[in-house]
Amino acid sequence: MSISLIGVTTGPTGPTGPTGPTGATGSNGSNGATGATGATGATGATGATGATGSTGSTGATGSTGATGATGATGATGSSSSVLAINAQTGTTYTLLVTDVNDLVTLSNASAITLTVPPSVFSANDTINIAQLGAGQVTVTQGAGVTINSTGATATAPKLSAIYSSASIICTASNTFLVVGDIA
Repeated sequence: MSISLIGVTTGPTGPTGPTGPTGATGSNGSNGATGATGATGATGATGATGATGSTGSTGATGSTGATGATGATGATGSSSSVLAINAQTGTTYTLLVTDVNDLVTLSNASAITLTVPPSVFSANDTINIAQLGAGQVTVTQGAGVTINSTGATATAPKLSAIYSSASIICTASNTFLVVGDIA
């Protein structure tokens, strides 16, 4: 094909020359739109259990619970719930089985001898005594009886003074312990 320019005539186009070297890389284009979210993957294996945490603070006290059922009635107590007083005014007195768990008062201006007889009392029997007069009370042992005390004469203790008291406790057959305000 020929092109004419004003006053210039061009000849036919020659063959294409060899390809030139590759030019420099151009700048990146803008990012395209984000694609759709993919499907959720499978759940992974459960991890190891962690260490136990510290104990928390104590919670508030709860309300009081309902009252429980009434318990069974206990056994009937001893018929001798009131201390009886056996007042003696002589200078001698021998204890009786009826004196157990009672108070024997001894009152006289002269010395008083109180005898603990043999084979009358059982272990755990207790007789309480009190000196109400000026006559000092001496506790003596009957034949075959053993008396133990902290008195000056351990086997024949004496009450210390007027209004002194003591207990005579049978600890075994014919064996007694005298405790109280004794001399």
